[in-house]
Amino acid sequence: MSSQTIEARFEIVDWTEKPYDEPADGPKLVRITVSKRYSGAIEGTGVAEVLAVQGVEGNGFVASERVVGSLNGKTGSFVIQHGGLADGDQHSTFGTIVPHSGTGDLAGITGRATEAAQGVLTLEYDS
Repeated sequence: MSSQTIEARFEIVDWTEKPYDEPADGPKLVRITVSKRYSGAIEGTGVAEVLAVQGVEGNGFVASERVVGSLNGKTGSFVIQHGGLADGDQHSTFGTIVPHSGTGDLAGITGRATEAAQGVLTLEYDS
């Protein structure tokens, strides 16, 4: 296995949001489907199903995203589970490649992922 860290740019090409719980008091809960186009070290697409909490001051999300295409020339797919929390100006995010989710040349991939709001995914992985 070789360990690498890459950054890949992404563009959101579709965002479909549907509330599933909108109480009179408290944050709204929504399901979001996000489609992305990756470029750079990752050439391909991603589709994420996101469950989000949209509050006035605090927000949070958890997501499962399948990335399909090539990573540094290796083709296949893998799944990232990621999420984040926001409390005013304080933000935290996390992400992990789901074990045994890799296919094709990416079978066996493991690692961590972080996504920046500026459209950059950082992937620290072993393949």
